[in-house]
Formats: sequence, structure tokens, C-alpha cells
Amino acid sequence: MLSVICRSALPKYGRSWLSAQVAVRTMSSSEGPSPPFTTLAVSRPAEAVTHVQLHRPKKLNAMNKAFWREMVECFNEISEDQDCRVVVVSGAGKMFTAGIDLMDMAGDMLQPEGDDAARVAWNVRKLVAKYQETFSVIEKCPKPVLVAVHGACIGGGVDLITACDIRLCTQDAWFQVKEVDIGLAADVGTLQRLPKVIGSRSLVNELALTARKMYADEAKSSGLVSRVFPDKDAMMAGALEMAGEIAARSPVAVQGTKLNLIYSRDHSVAEGLDYMATWNMSMLQTQDVMKSAQAVMEKKSLKETLFSKL
Repeated sequence: MLSVICRSALPKYGRSWLSAQVAVRTMSSSEGPSPPFTTLAVSRPAEAVTHVQLHRPKKLNAMNKAFWREMVECFNEISEDQDCRVVVVSGAGKMFTAGIDLMDMAGDMLQPEGDDAARVAWNVRKLVAKYQETFSVIEKCPKPVLVAVHGACIGGGVDLITACDIRLCTQDAWFQVKEVDIGLAADVGTLQRLPKVIGSRSLVNELALTARKMYADEAKSSGLVSRVFPDKDAMMAGALEMAGEIAARSPVAVQGTKLNLIYSRDHSVAEGLDYMATWNMSMLQTQDVMKSAQAVMEKKSLKETLFSKL
């Protein structure tokens, strides 16, 4: 389905500055969500690059019930889409996201089903696990996921971006672990992933317990984001350029790198090395190794090398 939804805007990985700007305008000019989705606009601004845009701008991209379901459907399809090698996630309108749509979600959160405490608790646990999958599916996707944040990234937005592989933002961006302000502990990924992203347990605790805002410069210095851009157009152009560089590499190498980085994050060094050896005992047999080595020896760009779909 995504191959039908995605609209090609650029013919090849290599792009001039001008064509990158054209792609940025294409990415930013979506008229609305891509059917059958109601909260996401999906497009293909460059070959092998899929752009997923949170698209409820009038609601500040707040996460309603449909969003939690559609993200899972979207990324499950992306995972199987052989024409996609890298994903860029961004938000339409004034900000990346205001987080959970409290008005839309109140029924699920405040009135769970069940006729006694045990059954209510059981159903709440099932509900939370379902919502956790909305962002875990990003991490499970074998394609690298870049996220480009402008303006506010609140509550569920932090859960989302910490599940992504590369985080970029604009100078006016700010981040807020908001959940304690609405009477709950963040439960769909922030408390689990943010400590592994930032590295400073004290800073993570401060952000989660005070709900204070973190601005772009601090996000960069703490490691939450790797690059800060002056404005959204510059950020989207940078995201497209980076996505194009990744998409030009062997998909066997790129997807194997992502999967092993995540495995090593959650295991000991010895376990990670053992898993890597097992992984490469088959993956090193790919023709992509010889193609990549030949391009290097001939001083050719990998963008000129044809790798089979994966």
C-alpha cells in the first residue's frame, strides 16, 4: 500500500542544493493525510526515502486514538517495503507535536473496561502495552529512522523521538517530559529509552520529575539530538541529504548495522560481539561487499553503485 501512497518527487539519491529545496517544499506542502491514514501524510521525496509526517496541524499534531493505531500500521508496512531504505519523520504545522490528545483519549484512560479491580487492571495493562507498540514499532523497523523536530516536542513526542535512530531539531525546538504534570508516569518509552540516549541519569531524572523544558542547545549538548539547524527548511534539507547518504549504502550493511546497534545497547559487550559474529557469518557473503569495495578502489560514489533490494 505504501508504494501507492508514496509520491516520487526526485529521481535519484544525488541532489543539488536546489533540488533538495524542491524536495523540502514537496515534503512541506502536503494537502492532508494520506488515505487510509487520517493522522499521517506519507510520501517519497527521494528514491528509497519515505517521509512520514504527523499531520494534524490544527490540533498541533496531538496524538489521538487513530494516531496510535496508524503508526503501527504505517511502520509495519515500511518494514516490508523493499523500495524504502530510510525513513524521515517530521511534523506538519507550527510544532512537531503537543503530545497525547487528552480530550480524545480520556475515555480509554479514565474509564477502562472491567467489572472489578482485577479486570480493570488487566485491561489497563493491555491498553498500555498496545500504546507502547506505537513507538516500539519504530525501533523494530529495520530501516534507519531519522526524526526532524521543530517547535515543541511534548510528552508522547519524547517517547516517539527516543525510539528513532537519528534526531535532528531546529534552534527553536524544545522538549518536555510532561507526564508528571498530568498525574502519571511516562509509560510508553521515555523512561526506558531516554536514559540510554542521554547518558546522564541525573539529567533524565530532573527532566522526568520536574517536567521542565529542554531547549535545543541543551538537547544538543546532552546528546538528545545530534544536529541543530537554524529553521525548519534547513533542517528538512539536512534530513533529506543525510537520508540520501544512508539510502545510497548497501541495505544489507545499513539494516544490519541498525539491528546490531540496538542489540548491543541492551546486551553486554561479549554478547554483542557474539551476536555480530553470528550475524556476519551469513551477511558477509553478500555481493554488496565486493560492490562497495570496488567503488572505493575506483574512487566512485556509492550513489552510483546499484544494490539489490532487501
